[in-house]
Amino acid sequence: MTYKIVLDIYAKEYDKKNFIKDDPVQFIHRFKNKNDIEIAGFIASMFSYGKREVFIQKLNYIFSLMNNKPYEYIKNFDYKDNNIKDCDYRFSKNCDLVQIMKILNGLYKENETIESMFRYGYSVQKDVWGMFQTVVDYFYARTDIKITKGFYHLLPDPKKKSALKRMNMMLRWFVRKSAVDKGIWDFIDKSELLIPLDTHVAKISRELGLLKRKDNGYESVIELTDKLREFDPNDPVKYDFALFGYGVNHKL
Repeated sequence: MTYKIVLDIYAKEYDKKNFIKDDPVQFIHRFKNKNDIEIAGFIASMFSYGKREVFIQKLNYIFSLMNNKPYEYIKNFDYKDNNIKDCDYRFSKNCDLVQIMKILNGLYKENETIESMFRYGYSVQKDVWGMFQTVVDYFYARTDIKITKGFYHLLPDPKKKSALKRMNMMLRWFVRKSAVDKGIWDFIDKSELLIPLDTHVAKISRELGLLKRKDNGYESVIELTDKLREFDPNDPVKYDFALFGYGVNHKL
C-alpha cells in the first residue's frame, strides 16, 4: 500500500465534523455571519501555538471579552477605553492584542474587511506568500501605540521565511470547503494553498520520506506542498488532516 493510499484514507477519516471540537477551527464554527467568522478565524489563528488546551482556553476567554460578537466588538472598539486584560499569552501582552484590534477597527471603519485586505494583497502579488506580506505590512505600518515583540510573533514577517503555519492554517479554513473548513473565500483556489507546517507535521513528513529538508521554514513548506500536490494537485492541503491522522494512529 503506497503512502498516497494511506494518506487519502486518513484525509477522509479526519476531515469530518468530530475533528472540530478539539481544534482551533472550532472558533469559526461558532458564527454564521461572514464578518464574525473572519475576525474569529484571524484572532484564533494568531494564538494557535503552544499547548492546544492552553491556547483554546485563552481564546475562549478572549471571545468572552468580545461577548462572543467579534464583528460588533471590533466595529465599536475604543482602544482608550477597552476591556482587554489578562490576555497575555506566552510572547504577547495585552497591548499587542489592543493594537491588533485597533487596526482592525480602522479597517472596518473604512468599509473594508479581512477578506478585502487579503484579496487586495493577492491581486497585487499574485501568490499566497506575497499576499501574506501585503497583509502583515498593512499591520506593521499602522502600529501607533505601545507594543512588545509579541505583536510580531502574532503577526510574523514573511520576509523572515518562517513557515507561517498559523497564517496558512487560517487560509485553509477560509478557502477549502469541507466538513471542517468553511470555504468562505473564492479569490484563491484551494490548489494554491500551502501546508500549515509545524514541528509535528514536519516530523511525520520526514518519517514518511515526504520532506527532505531539515529546517521547518519556508523552503520546507514549499517542498512538502509540492510533494503533496503530486498526490492531489487540486487539493494538496487536505493532507494536513492525513498527516495529523497518521501521527495519531502511529504515535508519532
